Amino acid sequence: MAIHKRAEFTAAEQRLAAIAKALGHPARVAIVRLLAQRQACVCGELVLELPLSQSTVSQHLKELKAAGLVQGEVDGPRVCYCLDAAGWTVARQLLGDLLAEVPVVALAPTAAPSCC
Repeated sequence: MAIHKRAEFTAAEQRLAAIAKALGHPARVAIVRLLAQRQACVCGELVLELPLSQSTVSQHLKELKAAGLVQGEVDGPRVCYCLDAAGWTVARQLLGDLLAEVPVVALAPTAAPSCC
């Protein structure tokens, strides 16, 4: 039986990987939580809440924006950040689809490992 490799990853797989990468740092998870609590936030306010410098927070926000999870609006000399509702709808759907594909029985601690 011949095994055929796929030519490329699907758009959904690539998008989910970008989302997972963006959430793969604890500072970004903390930023998302802060934005969810406040509905909107200025970057300077985030710096007051986190043990990070302004430039580091800005870099993390840039990564979250690139993944479509956060949006920013220029407000004079500041940028006001908030969660991107459309991006989070996509993230929930993609993550939900992935989790639904993994049978719970395969994750049961009492099940004998079938992969080894």
